[in-house]
Amino acid sequence: MFKLRYQTPSDWAKTVLDDFDAFLIDHAGAEKKASGMAMSMALHYADKPDIVSAMIDLSIEELEHFREVVKLMTARQLQLQKDEKDPYVNQLRKQVRNGRDDYFLDRLLLGGVIEARGAERFGLVAAALPEGDSSAEHELKAFYQAITRSEDRHQGLFIELAENHFPAAVVAARLDQLLDFEAQLVSTLPARAALH
Repeated sequence: MFKLRYQTPSDWAKTVLDDFDAFLIDHAGAEKKASGMAMSMALHYADKPDIVSAMIDLSIEELEHFREVVKLMTARQLQLQKDEKDPYVNQLRKQVRNGRDDYFLDRLLLGGVIEARGAERFGLVAAALPEGDSSAEHELKAFYQAITRSEDRHQGLFIELAENHFPAAVVAARLDQLLDFEAQLVSTLPARAALH
């Protein structure tokens, strides 16, 4: 496991709670995109059985998360929206190098970095949500605690897969570069009621 090099300020969670409906809509979109990304990787790397198996499982898990977020939205009378461009993910994607092996490694490592940031931020949301006396408040907090644990596992999965195909030193060196870039990027993005 690795550590992110920039901690999201605690006031980010306040921004989220101040417009939680917008956050839920963004969260649903993020889960849908994550499921699609995993399925895309399974198809793109059909010659790698470990990638296919892991990405199918990941796609299903992310789709289950999507379903649960949509249930939360429905309870609040919210509707799914068209996907918005995610400046965080788009800037990270620009770091993906050309060349078969470099492209493959970078996709895996960025998958791990994005999951790590998701785990950090869902953890902040879980901590900021009120304990509450109602079952709905309790379930919401428990849901975000569970999502945090899930994203944390996914972080490790992507690094493990990278190390299945590349020497550990190569993985560590490239991850170091990507973590530096990600920290600088996140530090410049404005706080908004969205995962990134």
